[in-house]
Amino acid sequence: MAVRRTITGFSNPMVKFLRSLREKKHRKREKRFLAEGLRLLTDARECGKVPEILVMATGREPHPLLDALEDAVDKAGGEVVEMDVDILAKVTGKDNPQAVAGVFAEFDTRLSSLERNASPIWLVAQALRDPGNLGTMLRTGDAVGAGGLILLDDCADPFSVEAVRASMGAIFTQQLAVARWEEFLPWLRSGAGQLVAASLRDPTDYRQAPYAVPCFLMVGNESQGLPAAYEDACDLRVTIPMLGRADSLNAAVAGAVLAYEALAHLHKR
Repeated sequence: MAVRRTITGFSNPMVKFLRSLREKKHRKREKRFLAEGLRLLTDARECGKVPEILVMATGREPHPLLDALEDAVDKAGGEVVEMDVDILAKVTGKDNPQAVAGVFAEFDTRLSSLERNASPIWLVAQALRDPGNLGTMLRTGDAVGAGGLILLDDCADPFSVEAVRASMGAIFTQQLAVARWEEFLPWLRSGAGQLVAASLRDPTDYRQAPYAVPCFLMVGNESQGLPAAYEDACDLRVTIPMLGRADSLNAAVAGAVLAYEALAHLHKR
């Protein structure tokens, strides 16, 4: 049975704990992260991931999905906490917060936890700094049926409130790994896998490229792109033609364009 309680004061230790999860150092210490919104938490539940703590606004409108979420938390022996909407706003950092939020344990993000043959396509991002871009790449991975997203080097925290929100639930549907390049490349070369870079260095047109399964599509930092050494280690470098004045696409958008093209190419085989 779930533990149930109502919080009425801002100084309650639970409120302080929940607010602390908005900061990376506290998330790392607790190995927990915060997600908000009934739709997002429902996606998590449907993927078999139930929050350890379910936080709900008092006076919220009843909803069958919320009932199902409460029931899942109850069966898992979690905790259900109710609080006034103004306290919940302090927790989430939003003036108009969703009526429900949840605390989840961080996932296993080791490369060894991935099964590379689980999907024909994987997304890889190097030094991606914007949590919105990170969340968008997770959404792209979900949309194309990718196995997941591999984050290399110093990327934004995938468990930040901003990245989780931007993922629109894909943080729960996609596998996630975090590694350094020096760890990733030997792991990749230890089995099957074609590494494809979005690049301007002697590239192939992305529509003509010979993609192969499993295909690891890699994009670089938003402003600097991929380091030359990383591009040199790739099996294939591809480019997306730019017909206007801009010389590049947003990193997450480029990843999406490449993912759909690779998917279409691989399905023709």
